Amino acid sequence: MINHTEKFLMDNFDISKEVIDFVKKEENYIINKFKKIDEIKEFNQYKVIRAMHEVKLGATDFNWTTGYGYNDMGREKTERIYSLVFNSEDAIVRPTIASGTHALSLALNGILLPGDHLLSITGTPYDTLQQVIGIEGSEAGNLIEMGVKYDEIDLINGKIDLSSIEKYIKANTKLIMIQRSTGYSDRNAFTIEEIDEAIKKIKTINENIYIMVDNCYGEFLDYKEPTEVGADIIAGSLIKNPGGGIAISGGYIAGKEKLIERIANKLTAPGLGKDSGLTFGKTRNILQGLFLAPLITSEAVKGALLVGQVFSSLGYKVIPKVDDERSDIIQAIEFKDPKKVKAFCKGIQDAAAVDAHFTPIASEMPGYENEVIMASGSFIEGSSIELSADAPMRDPYYAYYQGGLTYSHCKLGIYKSLSNLIDDNLIRI
Repeated sequence: MINHTEKFLMDNFDISKEVIDFVKKEENYIINKFKKIDEIKEFNQYKVIRAMHEVKLGATDFNWTTGYGYNDMGREKTERIYSLVFNSEDAIVRPTIASGTHALSLALNGILLPGDHLLSITGTPYDTLQQVIGIEGSEAGNLIEMGVKYDEIDLINGKIDLSSIEKYIKANTKLIMIQRSTGYSDRNAFTIEEIDEAIKKIKTINENIYIMVDNCYGEFLDYKEPTEVGADIIAGSLIKNPGGGIAISGGYIAGKEKLIERIANKLTAPGLGKDSGLTFGKTRNILQGLFLAPLITSEAVKGALLVGQVFSSLGYKVIPKVDDERSDIIQAIEFKDPKKVKAFCKGIQDAAAVDAHFTPIASEMPGYENEVIMASGSFIEGSSIELSADAPMRDPYYAYYQGGLTYSHCKLGIYKSLSNLIDDNLIRI
C-alpha cells in the first residue's frame, strides 16, 4: 500500500518505492534514540528563553543605530544573552564576523602575543585554521609569522593523549586549543565529558593556561557547553548551529571577561572594544535564530543519525557509529571511491530547496589544501546548519554530511543520494 507522501515522492522526486521502504526500515532501528535528542532540545530551548527573559528583551531592542554603532541596546543584550546561554562572563556576537574561522582567528590573535606558545591537544586543526596558525601556506599575518610558537599533540585512536600534555607544556605556553568537532578527520567529535577531563588535566598542571574550544557544529548537542566545564574561551559561527538557519552571517566568542576585552580590541581597536560596531539591523535575525537553534540542531542530529544508520547498514564505515554519543552535527561516510562521493553529494544538492538544478563539482576553496565538493543549496550561502555535504577530494574519500533544518528535508537528501548511487550502479540495497 502506497500512502500519499510516498506517492508524492515517487511522482515528483523520482524516488523508487524500494528506496523509500529501505530508508523507512532503517529508520525503525534509530527512532528510539530520538527521545534523548528531544530531551536535550527541550532543555536548551528553555535555557535560551530564560536568557532572553533575564535581559528583558523587548521589541525596541531590534532597532539599531548608525555610524559608530554607539548605544546599541540590542547588540548589548544579544551579547549578554549569549553569555548567559553559554554560562560565560562575557561574549562578542557580531554579524561582521565572517565565519567560524574568523571568530577563532580573532580569539587567537586577541589572546596570543609574540613569544607565546600555542598548543593543540586534538591533533592538526581544521584545514582553514592551519593557515591562520601558519602550519600550512604562507599567508601574511599568520600566528607563526607574528612570533607565536606552535605545537600539536597527535591523537591516540581518536582520543586526546592526556598522558602527553605535561610533556608539551612549556614555561611560555599561554593557550591550549581543543577542536570539538570532527572537521575533515576520521574521529568522533569530542564529548563534553572528554573536554571536561582534558581541561581538568591541564588545570592541574598549570591553572593559568587558557583553554580555547573550537565549538563549531557542537552547540546545543548536550546539556552543557565547554564554558560550563572550564573552557576559558569558545568560538563558533552563526551560520551553523546557533544561528538556527535564520542568521544570515556572523560569529560569536564567549568566555572570560578579560579575554573578551582583549579580543574586542582586535575586533575594533584598543579603546573602542565592544562599544562600537554596527549590527546593520540583524539583531532580530540573530536572536530569532538563537531561539530556534535548539530545535533546528535536534532536527539536524536526527538526520545525521539516519544517514549513519542507512550507510552503516550498507557496509560503509561511518563516523560516528550509530550507537556512539554525538557531540557535533556531522556524519562522515567513508566511500573509498570518488565516484560514490560525487553521486552522494549530487543527491544532497538534488534535494535542496535552492539551486537544486545545479550539480556540485570539486573545486579549489579558500583555506583548503585539496579541492572540495560542497553540496549546499541553502537559503544562507554556505550555511552548514542547512542540508549540506562537504567532501575533500582526497583518499579515503569521506563525505561529511551535516545540517538539515527539518528532519523531513534530511530524509529527502538521503532518498536522493541513495537513488543516485543506485542509478549509477555504485550501490545495491
